[in-house]
Amino acid sequence: MKHFRFLFTVLAFLVTVMLCAQPVVAAESVLSELVSDVQAGELVDGADAFGPFHADVPAVQILKGGDRIGWAFVTSDFVSTTGYSGKPIHTMVAVDDDAKVIGVQLVKHSEPIVLIGISDSKMKALVANYRGLDLVAEAQSGGTAHQLDIISGATVTVMVIDDSIIRAGLKVARELGLGGLAVEETGTGPQFEIDPDAKAASGWMALEGDGTLRRLSLDVGQVNAAFAGMKDQRAGKRALKEASETTFIEMQVALVSHPAIGRALLGEAVAGNLEDWLEEGDHAIAIVGRGLYSFKGSGYVRGGIFDRIVLIQDDVSVRFRDRMHKRINTIAAEGAPVYHEADLFKIPADSGFDPTQPFRIQLLVQREVGAIEKVFTTFDLGYQLPDKYLRSVAPPPATEVSAEVVKVTSLTESDAHQALWKRIWQSKQVEIVVLCIMLSVLTGVFFFQTYATRNERGFLWFRIAFLTVTLVYLGWYANAQLSVVNLMALFGSLVSGFSWQAFLLDPMTFILWFAVAAALLFWGRGAYCGWLCPFGALQELLNRAARALHIPQWTLPWGLHERLWPLKYMIFLGLFGVSLASIEQAERLAEVEPFKTAIILNFVRAWPFVAYLAALLIAGLFVERFFCRYLCPLGAALAIPARLRMFDWLKRYHECGNPCQTCANQCPVQAIHPTGEINPNECVNCLHCQVLYQSKTTCPVVIKKVKRREKVGAAPDLMRPNLGHPNQPTPQPTN
Repeated sequence: MKHFRFLFTVLAFLVTVMLCAQPVVAAESVLSELVSDVQAGELVDGADAFGPFHADVPAVQILKGGDRIGWAFVTSDFVSTTGYSGKPIHTMVAVDDDAKVIGVQLVKHSEPIVLIGISDSKMKALVANYRGLDLVAEAQSGGTAHQLDIISGATVTVMVIDDSIIRAGLKVARELGLGGLAVEETGTGPQFEIDPDAKAASGWMALEGDGTLRRLSLDVGQVNAAFAGMKDQRAGKRALKEASETTFIEMQVALVSHPAIGRALLGEAVAGNLEDWLEEGDHAIAIVGRGLYSFKGSGYVRGGIFDRIVLIQDDVSVRFRDRMHKRINTIAAEGAPVYHEADLFKIPADSGFDPTQPFRIQLLVQREVGAIEKVFTTFDLGYQLPDKYLRSVAPPPATEVSAEVVKVTSLTESDAHQALWKRIWQSKQVEIVVLCIMLSVLTGVFFFQTYATRNERGFLWFRIAFLTVTLVYLGWYANAQLSVVNLMALFGSLVSGFSWQAFLLDPMTFILWFAVAAALLFWGRGAYCGWLCPFGALQELLNRAARALHIPQWTLPWGLHERLWPLKYMIFLGLFGVSLASIEQAERLAEVEPFKTAIILNFVRAWPFVAYLAALLIAGLFVERFFCRYLCPLGAALAIPARLRMFDWLKRYHECGNPCQTCANQCPVQAIHPTGEINPNECVNCLHCQVLYQSKTTCPVVIKKVKRREKVGAAPDLMRPNLGHPNQPTPQPTN
């Protein structure tokens, strides 16, 4: 019964960590609730008032001198993408009759990084950049016609805002018929399908001549000119040094899922294998290339995605992954040039791709402008399957479709949410791999801690190296710093239900929380606090530097130390209570955690935040992990279930605590009671006590055992006759 109660408690904690909020659907539109909070003149320059609401669409007229100049709407009325907080980001957008954005304003949100981490001026500047956005171009490009600006430390929030503006803007433009983006009626106009009996030319030159093959050819001069015309002047200054007429890339494309084209280019055998590879409804293109630049790049090797090419057809965009790819070993068409790269790419049936309609392959070209910084530009290769490969079909009889059935986009909300978090995960593939490697290494150390801690000096340098990676890569680079704010997302979900969507928007946080939840079952809170917390790593590394500089270390009296422990629990319970009344206020008070200042924003904040952080770090120079010991609300939250761990991995001797106090005196965070017990609520699993447990120079118990073993080993030598000196008397054993 005890084990069942334990497992139930652990399961409840896991659900608590993973729950995310989902917005409650309002009876009325969000626009009607928020329009009174916005001034028309602040949203659109020159506007003086809002006019009447649209009868069928949650949009309101924007007036200037009594004349309508556009429509305003709130993104959350049309898309339900939630932010990191698990709640929608309400952005008001204004569009004119040409489907161009004429105003954007961030009206209401609950994003903690925006509330207390990013300055309001930065966010206003970010959304202001969407003025002038052409939604017609976005519809034609599949939402990729604009450049996404990212604010460091707010990647998820920015991507959610961007996704909401684009998708909601396209929906409104179509429903209101702006810019010619009205929903098209199906079943009208000429209809075509692939003609499987069509014949293809036999030679490469003939295939090029009739349009079966389409070419994109760029030389160095064209690419240098494209980068020189960008706003970022650094791109032009790093021009390629090769002669301007040198081929940068020559890329050709053909739709080889058409049987005749496949046989003409690839040969009968390969075309047959291609048909076996494709499932019903799938299509495939062949891309060949040569020159200085690779259309494949190396991203697919690291993360499985070809990040330099994308297929775009109207609102449809297809990015290719390694499982959608096959190499072409030989081109069968007579007279084919020699290409450095030749590959097949599958277009899934559920992508919405229509092979009878024009499409384009967009090539992303990058140029380094700094040590780790790049700028990008794009070039398009257009493709239209020649008429001879098509045949007309009779259009189906027109049917009346109710307004409720007509869809303004090809994606449902759930599909759009899934696509968004998948896009974020794909962009974080390197960080995810590094994190998984770190977790695997740490798990191995914990499981085989006896061997890992046998060499005291080797383990010390391993820990320093691991903490350095945690701080520099996991913290400052990947921004993977957990916070008590993550746990507060639970409280919103108690009212509105369960959703994974918001939590999945940050893959590093998602993986870390799963790892923490699993670690609590085995080792308690120390697996995260002692090894994977970037701010904890910063404190410990600074303290080690202070020791190297001979800065005196303060060991608080046990009585005072024991009475300071509860402070972090009081802080956590206070935040918990405030969150029940106002999650926004609790998130502001959670600034007691200096994580955003030190890790997410790299000390670039207003002086009170930096001064508070400096005070904590200075205290940590004298008292190791001062913040972790006494003030960290996240540590308190994790310590509560720490006693539920299933195993006790840390080895102890009977003499520990009585009479030996070596481990207690040397514990970096004073987590060992004078009586010898290790407090799991305070232990950070640094394993220093396990190093001492095997030390032949420090641990009195080990030293005593070694001396006893040496004494026992010496006794037989005393009993052995002295054969080398016959005149010398044989020693007699003593009592």
